[in-house]
Amino acid sequence: MAVTLGEEIMLLSLDDESGAAKDRQSAGWAVAGGILLDLVLAGRVSVSDGRVRVTDQAPTGVALLDGRLEQLAAWAAQRSKPRKVTDWLTKDHSKAVGATIDSLRERGLVAEEQHRVLGLFPVRRYPEADGAAERELRERLASVVLHDAAPDDRTAGLVALIHSAKLHRLAFPDLPRKQVAPRMTAIADGQWAGESVREAIRNMQAAMVAVTVATTVAATG
Repeated sequence: MAVTLGEEIMLLSLDDESGAAKDRQSAGWAVAGGILLDLVLAGRVSVSDGRVRVTDQAPTGVALLDGRLEQLAAWAAQRSKPRKVTDWLTKDHSKAVGATIDSLRERGLVAEEQHRVLGLFPVRRYPEADGAAERELRERLASVVLHDAAPDDRTAGLVALIHSAKLHRLAFPDLPRKQVAPRMTAIADGQWAGESVREAIRNMQAAMVAVTVATTVAATG
């Protein structure tokens, strides 16, 4: 079973050795966005005009995606009008992160370790258990961003999500943002998929910018 977009973003966020999540807040938005984009690519969800719509509730066969699809469908059904993408990301991002980590653990890609902070407060960490998936992911990102290879739809969508959530440091920790951002912008804006998918990406990029800005303002206010 292929690693999902949300799982790929989570792998980039989790430190291989300590298992701690880096850029936790922004990565959470991107993980939720990645799951949503996978549902768009699977033909289960559409995203347009800043709204998310469930178009097909049939299972995809991927437990992580099907769990979020079920939750999204139940949430969307509470109102007659299509609901905002920003509202779904705000509601689901923390739960999506938990579900994604559980999926990575079940796949054997990360391990679960428990520690106590100051000897009192229990925390869980998820260090790398099998690095093959992350190595392939980083090689693929380097190929399209650093070496100008043509991306497939999923990789281009992944790049767009990373770029809009400002997670360049997670994807390319040894390079300055200014070196990779122009190519990532070009990929995000490129004609790499059908119009409905490109529109979904534009909507999710706008939504992630909105929620990350709101979160930053709230944290500094």
